[in-house]
Amino acid sequence: MARPIFVHLLPALFEPAELRGGIAVVMDVLRATSTTIQALASGATCVVPCGEIDEARRKAAEVAPGTALLGGERGGLPIPGFDLGNSPGEYTPQVVRGKRIVFTTTNGTRALIRAQEARRVLIGAISNLSAIVGVLEHESSPVHLVCAGTDGRITLEDVLCAGGIARCLHLGAGDFEVADDATLLAISLFETCGRDYDRVLETLRQSRGGRNLIACGLESDIVHCAEQDRFAFVPELTRDAWEVRLPAGAKRSE
Repeated sequence: MARPIFVHLLPALFEPAELRGGIAVVMDVLRATSTTIQALASGATCVVPCGEIDEARRKAAEVAPGTALLGGERGGLPIPGFDLGNSPGEYTPQVVRGKRIVFTTTNGTRALIRAQEARRVLIGAISNLSAIVGVLEHESSPVHLVCAGTDGRITLEDVLCAGGIARCLHLGAGDFEVADDATLLAISLFETCGRDYDRVLETLRQSRGGRNLIACGLESDIVHCAEQDRFAFVPELTRDAWEVRLPAGAKRSE
């Protein structure tokens, strides 16, 4: 039986129960999922996604002093009193190795929360696109590609990433089928704008999220997030502990 691929252009465009029994990939390319992947690659023990700032502060205070760092943004900018913002380049091994990252962002962490009823919830970005495809090829469940968007609006970078994953699955494995028009749109965007780094970078710069970052003086984040396959692992949300971690045996790339 063919496995359907659904692209959800925004978290608000699906009901959480629709994901039950499926495998969800949440992507907020600019920048929450890209930063989460970078943090784990740099040696963070886990990333704890929070919907609200006060929740993040409370969770960080619940663990032993010195073991957690607060990270995230509102309106693209670092949150006052937090240790880190939402720029992947901040999450170096020297800063995050061995630390829990308690993390809240405007769009990405909230998308994760909305997707939590899926059987598995994976963290995706352009930086681990091929690794995501590799995991999904061995799954038998429906695939839900969840785009975080920006402030409730569709963003090119997330749709581009979803389209790349969907295209690879549809063309590379014979038992995947495109389930809806949103998936066709995403694949078409990737075929037009996702074939090489320069086109991806320009698309991200032109997107709403990219323009927001440029306005905030954070264009270097776009350069980082546009690079495909920097990492060969797929983080996963564990709902019992409510942490994003690397799978057992995964090799950190940086």
